[in-house]
Amino acid sequence: MGIEPSAGRAADGPVPDLAVPAPATGGRTGTTPGGESADAPYGDTVGRLAATVERLRGEVRAAHAAADGRALIELAKGVLVERLRCGPAQAARQLAELAAQAGLSQLELAADIVNQAARDQVAEVAEDFVRRAVGEPGTDAAPDAPDASVAVRLRTAESAALNAGDTQSVAESLLEHALAPLGATAVAVWTVGPDASLTLCGHAGFGAEESARWRYVPPGVATVARQALTGRRTVWFPSLEAAGIPSIGHTRHPDGARVAVPAGTGGRIHGVLEICWPRPLPPQPQAVERQIEALAELCGHTLESASAPTVTVVPRPATGVSELVDLAGGLYDPALVLTPYLDPEGRLKDFRIRHANEHFQDPAGRPRSAVDGALLLEAYPAAAGEGELFERVERVYATGEPFRARRARVTALVDQVPLASVADLSISRHGDSVLLIWRIEDETARLASLLQHAQRLGRIGGFEEHVLTGEITWNSQLFDLYGRDPRETPVSLRDLAAHAHPDDSVAIGRFLQAVLHHRRATSTAFRLLRPDGVTRHIRVIAEPVLDPDDALLAVRGAYQDISAQHWTEVALAATRDQLAVTEQESAERNRLALQLQHAIMPPTRAPLDAPGLDVAVRYRPAETESLVGGDWYDAVVLPSKKILLCVGDIAGHGIEAATGMVVLRNALRGLAVTGAGPGQLLSWLNIVAHHLTEQVTATAVCGVFDPETRILRWARAGHLPPVLVRGEEASTLPMLRGLLLGALAEAEYEEAECRLEPEDTILMYTDGLVERRDTSVHDSLAHLLAAAQAPAAGLEARLDALLTHSRSDTDDDTCLIGVRVS
Repeated sequence: MGIEPSAGRAADGPVPDLAVPAPATGGRTGTTPGGESADAPYGDTVGRLAATVERLRGEVRAAHAAADGRALIELAKGVLVERLRCGPAQAARQLAELAAQAGLSQLELAADIVNQAARDQVAEVAEDFVRRAVGEPGTDAAPDAPDASVAVRLRTAESAALNAGDTQSVAESLLEHALAPLGATAVAVWTVGPDASLTLCGHAGFGAEESARWRYVPPGVATVARQALTGRRTVWFPSLEAAGIPSIGHTRHPDGARVAVPAGTGGRIHGVLEICWPRPLPPQPQAVERQIEALAELCGHTLESASAPTVTVVPRPATGVSELVDLAGGLYDPALVLTPYLDPEGRLKDFRIRHANEHFQDPAGRPRSAVDGALLLEAYPAAAGEGELFERVERVYATGEPFRARRARVTALVDQVPLASVADLSISRHGDSVLLIWRIEDETARLASLLQHAQRLGRIGGFEEHVLTGEITWNSQLFDLYGRDPRETPVSLRDLAAHAHPDDSVAIGRFLQAVLHHRRATSTAFRLLRPDGVTRHIRVIAEPVLDPDDALLAVRGAYQDISAQHWTEVALAATRDQLAVTEQESAERNRLALQLQHAIMPPTRAPLDAPGLDVAVRYRPAETESLVGGDWYDAVVLPSKKILLCVGDIAGHGIEAATGMVVLRNALRGLAVTGAGPGQLLSWLNIVAHHLTEQVTATAVCGVFDPETRILRWARAGHLPPVLVRGEEASTLPMLRGLLLGALAEAEYEEAECRLEPEDTILMYTDGLVERRDTSVHDSLAHLLAAAQAPAAGLEARLDALLTHSRSDTDDDTCLIGVRVS
């Protein structure tokens, strides 16, 4: 600002109205180290010494605050001396008189004078805060404006920082004068290393052990300060624990708020200012955010001054540029040396191309003189887009973290025409300069490399044979295909048959005739017999090269190893043949199973001759013919004039299920002749399923109806219970105990009786009628009962309606028996 502040912190009298609160006392809460009250008389020597130490600390803090405030007043006096052309004594009197007339303290008036003279960011922050605090139109008044003036706090912190001897003192001054009034309890100042590492160079509010642990943060470690550095912007975390990244002091205040601000000058980030609050923070007013940014800028100037050498013969930037120019000149890769270009206010606007080495290649083909000495955005305007070259250079210069990229797209704008190129980029910072290595890819070399790579992957070898001179040229892939040493003589097309299988000589002869005599491009496949005894299946493609008189000059072409393709086709052909045989066998097997099933279980059958009883059956095979199931039903009049009614379901599909169904159905018919009850019949049938079959398991429901008494005795083996339709209501019969057939060697089955009334209907069915993948059994039964109690013209119509309205979606057979008492 043109005025040097007074050096040192000597206090020569307190400054009135210094509105700066004292910092915290490190956790002391009004008690002595011995546990006695600070207000009570000390009873021992230790208590008196502790009180004396505490009093001296307070005096030291007051002296420091007075010195910081006096430094600000001295700055204001210097401004008055320069503006009024008066001496220091007259300036001091003028300051006192103006403060008395304005009703302000000398410190507040000094801050206003310095703000008016400096017109820097601190002054702008103060004016913005005042404007918002008084609630001018168009602004949001700050609801919780601090008592002390923002300008006083910021200028006091600035003067204290300027008088501080190191960054540690700067951190303590920032916390004491500017951040503690905002509620902050700790502050850390990080400096950025050349490798983008972070070093803790100043802190306040953190313990010595905590700061020792966080003395150095290697590159790439994610922390709060790292977020601000890589993003080059201020980052706010309402809660450190919610942010999910560690930082200094996270064990003490894990739920406290954090803010990290990049601290830099001229587009280069020298460090990061990190501030800690003991608890979460709501969104802060814009004035508070600008205060913190102003403090970060102050830290940036301090860090820049701390890193600058004290004695220099030649300015450091010029020395860095010359050294970097020498380095770029010794590189075989194209390189640019860039230096920052700042505006009058010290902000980074562009980069100057200070040197382009002799290997540099411009994307637009311009000479080096066209870009050497120009600004980067003037030479390459298209580099200013998001994610483009300028942003990458700017990030490297700001953070010091190098950038590497292969095959990056680079665009140059020449005569309003964008020209795109592909280049390998390397950007690194050296001192205050940037080294940009910009290697434009050679398209010809790249295409040749791609062609060679494609030939290697495709096992392709190229050749050219001059007819007149007999000169033959092979590439390395073709020597590999032939199994020949590159030092051997290539094989001529006319000698091709000598290296092929004898059975392919006719095809090779036709190929040579088409190329050499008819002069047209053609191809053929043959078996190559290599010297190592390996046979390869090869396809050769050739085309003639003619002179203006249509005379044959040469033949060009390629050989391709198609052995893998050949054997794959052979394997596929064999697989297709085997699959056709398997499909034919499967179709025949399913056809026989369906014939067997339909012979025993016809979809419909003639009405059963039973007096006083109507019996109807329905059988619906599975929709997929390959799924031959084991569902079965039976309704037969026994010698005792009673009627056997049963349905069952064999587990599985196919021939095994169909034959198992035949065994159980016929066995149950034979056992029913004994006159035993349904429970005993199922017990015997379980023995048959377990011992006399190959581990067949099945579910079944069996009923014996007596027409004279109209009593139905029934039992179940793991099957759904029958449904009784009486009048306009339908319900399921009780769920009796009964294990599925074939599971155990011996099993007992519970019986139950049901007396049927005239017009009653009993329904027995398999799960193919109700089972649904996305619906529970309970819901499926409820839908069946709703459909069963619907009015119907007769028993046959009721069964047809149940099949029609069934919502089953499984590939399974369906058996349904209906018995209606007349």
